Order: sequence, then C-alpha cells, then structure tokens
Amino acid sequence: MTWPQQPGPPRRSGTGAWVVFGAVVVVVVAFGVTAFVAPGFLRPTRTVSGVGQVVPGASVAAPPSSDAAAPSAGDAPPVSIPTARTAEPHRPQPLADPSSCSYPADPNGPAAKPATPPADGPEPASGTVGTTLATTAGDIGLTLDRALAPCTVASFVTLAKEGFYTGTSCHRLGTTDLQMLQCGDPAGDGTGGPGYTVPDEFFPQLAYGRGLVALANTGQPTSGGSQFFLMFGDTPIPPTYTVFGTVSDAGLTVLDKVARGGVDTSSAGAYGDGTGRPRIPVTFTAVSVQG
Repeated sequence: MTWPQQPGPPRRSGTGAWVVFGAVVVVVVAFGVTAFVAPGFLRPTRTVSGVGQVVPGASVAAPPSSDAAAPSAGDAPPVSIPTARTAEPHRPQPLADPSSCSYPADPNGPAAKPATPPADGPEPASGTVGTTLATTAGDIGLTLDRALAPCTVASFVTLAKEGFYTGTSCHRLGTTDLQMLQCGDPAGDGTGGPGYTVPDEFFPQLAYGRGLVALANTGQPTSGGSQFFLMFGDTPIPPTYTVFGTVSDAGLTVLDKVARGGVDTSSAGAYGDGTGRPRIPVTFTAVSVQG
C-alpha cells in the first residue's frame, strides 16, 4: 500500500496552520505504519485451536474453481503494470556454503495438507534451480537462487517434488498498490501451510518489485511456510520477506493477464487492502523441478 498523499498546507503565518499540518502528518504516518506492520500483511495467522481460523478482520474465502470462465473485456477496471523488471537482489555478504537449515514444526497447528520437510542440516548456498508452475492460466517459470535463500529454496523444491502444490489455487491478487499474486496455500484462504516453518533469509538491502518471488509470512519471526507471492509490479513492503528467485518473461506475461482480469469483487477487501481472489483462476496442475 502506498503512503497516502496529502496536499501541502497553504503558506501563511501563525502557529495554527502548523498545528493542523502536524496533526495531518501524525495521522498519515500512523495510517502508513499500521498498513505495513499489521500482522499477516502477506499471510494471516491462524489460531492454535484449529486450522482454517483466521485473525479478526480477515475473511475466509473459498479457492476459485479451475474451470471458471475468464472475465470478458471491460469487466475489470484497467490495471497499470510497469514493464521494467526490478533488479535482482544480491547479498552484500555471501552466506556460508553450505548453510545450515532447520524446519521446526509450525506452532499454529498441523498442516492443511500433509508434507515432509527437508532434513535439517546443510544446504548448498550457490547455484540456481529451474522450476515450472503449470497452471490453468498458463505456465510460470521460476529460477530459484540458492545464494539468496538456501533454506527457502530447499523447502520449495521439496514441496514441489512431493506434489504439495499440485491442485492448489492462488488465493490472493493485488493490482493497485500491492501488485502480486499469492499462492501456495492448500487451505485456499491464506491460512494454510505445510506444518513446518522456514527460517527467515531476508536482509535490509532487499527491494521488491516486478519479476521477483518471495516467501509470505505472518509478520512474526520465522513464520514462513509454503505460501509465496509472485510480483508483477510495484510491491512497496518492508524488507522482511525472503526473496528466493525470479519469474521468467513468459511467466510475467501470464501474471499480467491474470492481473488485468482483476480482483473478484466478492472477495475484494478480504485482507483490508483491496486485494482478493483473482477473477481469472490460477490453479497449479503440476509443479516440475529441473535439475
């Protein structure tokens, strides 16, 4: 979500104008900070009492059907999508290669779909892995970067090879201030995961935007799991989400098509920021790993 813009106060003398201007600034900053740091910004938390329950203010939405018709032209408002890719991030200091990884059980409860985590221990922190997300909207190619996030890449590859993602649908699309498609939830409502957590691998220099893929989390430390978001445009979020790869040019074409289809109006606002289910359903029919 972009910071709200307010017109500047008229130039005039006296303390009254400055008091009003100060109050406006406080309100704007408070609104922006709340939008950024609210828990579950990219993945709502679950209550410990059961899977599928969400924090107050987040609504549970059924995953879209894979055979739903795409919206016709003119049904959705126009979407402004940047064409330039965001520069691929690089760590200022390389990680130890190999790096030690561990995948503790998710304290929020059991998995919505059974999954076996990677074995704890060393994982390579160099090289890339090619992945293809075959979806009902078209194929989305990814290049996963072990140097950026060796533990996250190991988890994603393991889940893909297990068939964990196959049959799941992307449950959240943002087309305005937060331009991304969020996927990887077997529950279909933004609360599901693999039953284990992935260590944080972000760093302060990260910047997000078109062509990058990152791991979703609840806003709490080490709360990532299976959910990830594919960025096709502006994504102004703080550097607290692990970037672990890039989206192919052909994959961006698919994401752009889904974005232009718009957000399902019945689910818009479910996350408090205008995002919701995509009107063009995106369901994974297969996820393959090359190499």
